Amino acid sequence: MTNLCLRRLAWSCQWRSSQGDILSTGLKTMAMASFTLHRPHTLAEAVRLLEEHGAQAKLLAGGSDLVVNMRMRIETPAHIVDLSRLDELRAIEFDPACGLRIGALARLSEVAEHDIIRSRFPVIASAASQVAGPNIRNMGTVGGNLCLDTRCVYYNQSYFWRKANGFCLKKDGTVCHVAPGGRRCWAAYSGDLAPALLALDATIDIAGPRGERCVKLAEFFVNDGIKKYELAPDEIVCAVHVAPEFADWRGIYLKYRVRSSVDYPLAGVAVAARVNEAGRCEDVRMALTAVNPSPRLVKGVREMIVGQPLTPERLERVAELVRQTAKPLRTTVAASTSYRRHMVGVLAKRGLTALLTP
Repeated sequence: MTNLCLRRLAWSCQWRSSQGDILSTGLKTMAMASFTLHRPHTLAEAVRLLEEHGAQAKLLAGGSDLVVNMRMRIETPAHIVDLSRLDELRAIEFDPACGLRIGALARLSEVAEHDIIRSRFPVIASAASQVAGPNIRNMGTVGGNLCLDTRCVYYNQSYFWRKANGFCLKKDGTVCHVAPGGRRCWAAYSGDLAPALLALDATIDIAGPRGERCVKLAEFFVNDGIKKYELAPDEIVCAVHVAPEFADWRGIYLKYRVRSSVDYPLAGVAVAARVNEAGRCEDVRMALTAVNPSPRLVKGVREMIVGQPLTPERLERVAELVRQTAKPLRTTVAASTSYRRHMVGVLAKRGLTALLTP
């Protein structure tokens, strides 16, 4: 963990109020609940700590998401397992026979600036370079961005705000205010790296007390705002793999957000295409983010594009397919659901045009 992240944790603990909720220092600031900090030196030790403390423990890598949630009492773990000393999870490696391997603790800025990723896996570099601003990219990690918590206007608020609104299904309540008639959470997944990696059919390595396993990223995510992904409380995402056959695919990630330097995406599209020396598209994959409780592959794009002229009519057909895949609900006040659905189609057309136009 960076010194900055440690200082943020220490400051929040120092200013904890006796009442435990709101602290007045000119502005009203939320204070963290008490926790125990663990700093393992090995992956095995980190797994043991998670097994010992279970759901009461949270992993800390860059801290750019977790620390904010703890300050707002969205997360109140009794134990924090700091992964900053696990250098074994930091490496970025490429082998022509095995493909690309990115450690879960690799910084987003490192991924965005890595020469091999930029030249041979450009959709990943494109996505990593657009996460928040430079400070966040210097702190945030690949694993943290993949395992980002889902977001909703009724959830990402202070404890005081959420209590006044009767809480919500995702945290402390019984009703999803986005879809009150159902029993499902519709908070949106807003990670930037996931769609880029889905477009390259990536897999991830996971370690836990029951051993190690490798799963397809498409099977890792769960389309539920509460469960989010297939990861037990005592498991750790260790690395991401991209097969060598995806090297040199063209790629681009585009997103819509209100403030380009800090905001999470309100709609995002990653497009990757294999183009031969003659300039013909031989394969294409597309994935979405921020418009569903999980990132989604868009099925059917390949059949619409490969071997066909890229006419405005064909692009509009793809955009309509994308809009049907996107299911944005009222999880933000920054843009309407109809506009987010419209924009995801626009971004899809822009991405295909950028990659496949001579």
